Amino acid sequence: MFCGKRRSSFILFTLTILLLLTFTISTKATEEDAEIDGHNQESRIDVDNNDDDELEELLAIDEQEEQEGEEPQQQGDQQKEAEVLSKAQRIVLELNTDSSRRVIEENEFVLVLGYAPWSARSAELMPQFAVAANKLKELGSSLVMAKLDGERYPKAASMIGIKGFPTLVLFVNGSSRAYTGGFSGEDIVIWARKRTGVPVIRISSATVAEEFRRMHQIFVLGLFEKFEGPAYEEFVKVATSDNELQFVELNDIAVAKTLFPDIKVTNHFIGIVKSEPERYTAYEGSYEKEKILDFLDHNKFPLVTKLTELNSARVYTSPVKLQVMIFAEDSELKNLTEPLQEVARKFKSKIMFINVDIADENLAKPFLTLFGLEDSENTVVAAFDNRISAKYLLESDPTASSIEEFCLRLVNDNLPPYFKSQPIPNNKDALVLAIVGKTFDELVLRNPMNVLLEVCMIFSIVLENSCSILLTWM
Repeated sequence: MFCGKRRSSFILFTLTILLLLTFTISTKATEEDAEIDGHNQESRIDVDNNDDDELEELLAIDEQEEQEGEEPQQQGDQQKEAEVLSKAQRIVLELNTDSSRRVIEENEFVLVLGYAPWSARSAELMPQFAVAANKLKELGSSLVMAKLDGERYPKAASMIGIKGFPTLVLFVNGSSRAYTGGFSGEDIVIWARKRTGVPVIRISSATVAEEFRRMHQIFVLGLFEKFEGPAYEEFVKVATSDNELQFVELNDIAVAKTLFPDIKVTNHFIGIVKSEPERYTAYEGSYEKEKILDFLDHNKFPLVTKLTELNSARVYTSPVKLQVMIFAEDSELKNLTEPLQEVARKFKSKIMFINVDIADENLAKPFLTLFGLEDSENTVVAAFDNRISAKYLLESDPTASSIEEFCLRLVNDNLPPYFKSQPIPNNKDALVLAIVGKTFDELVLRNPMNVLLEVCMIFSIVLENSCSILLTWM
């Protein structure tokens, strides 16, 4: 009996030992597999991390190379601008309450820039003023260039007539004259020289002519056998009256051909030269001041003008009353440049073509708002007839052919004006016609019958629904 119990205990003990050994071996194998898997996983993670690190390193190197490529140019531009400003500081006088009157009274010509530190436009104009100061100094001009912080010295600003910022004022023997020129450095130089007794530059050698051509993007050339006579006198009057263009006079046709290769052999000649595809334009009218000025006004702009803060005033006051404006992203405008130039060439002096960066809120948004397209990101082509304050919109895809057709209809006065409007209603069989913006001209203004018109202002401030009855006689 006891022997059976011992045998049973032994068998149980043996089984227990075997189970423990099996568990131990399995556990050890599992741990080893786990270690191997863990090692493999770590290896994969290390490899992945290494790949990511290498990719990030390559991207960082590319970015650094790009920055290194851009930085020298940016640094060069910044250094050049800093040199211009530094040089101008030694030329431009800093006025205050005590010195303003003295400087103006002691010098024949003084050009004063009134500015304010907080004014963004002042910050834009200051570098251009510095460029002009340096250039005038190089040319030996007697004009004194000065600046006045109008916020810091309000009494001095008031005394010399500065009411806003920035403001340019020219003083001639103590008397102020309003500035009417452009706002680039070159514009300031041209205007200042004309107002201080140098309306025309005389050139007598090909070397000087070559240097002049490199320095000026646009200028007016006058060739005269002698610098006298009625034709020459009218030329000088034009040069004195014009505020924007540099005029040059010559009496040697060989030298003149350096500037205007296609010049004709004649006793007198006037032409305008521009640094763009339509480079040379000869004047063929009579030598009268007003006619020459009109010719210059219609030909001084490029075939397609890019609207900027600096030239906006000139563009808005252009005597060319028909203007076509193309609103698009800069990259798209570059693609449209050549096709637009071809179209513009066909309507030269009749239509002014203007490119506007659609992302520029200051320049583009005010115009786009007129058409309810202020949030548009697509190319928009619009036209304005400033003679009758009418606006037009190209509602088809803007291609070279569609733009040309649009312009042709604009010139021929058969382009329907654009009105902000509700959808055109269906008036078929209606006893009372519903009028919307797009149908107002046809159904009311050009209707051969008398029209009884009820105008409802549903958003009237005075009444919730305000209506008026108008009777139109034809």
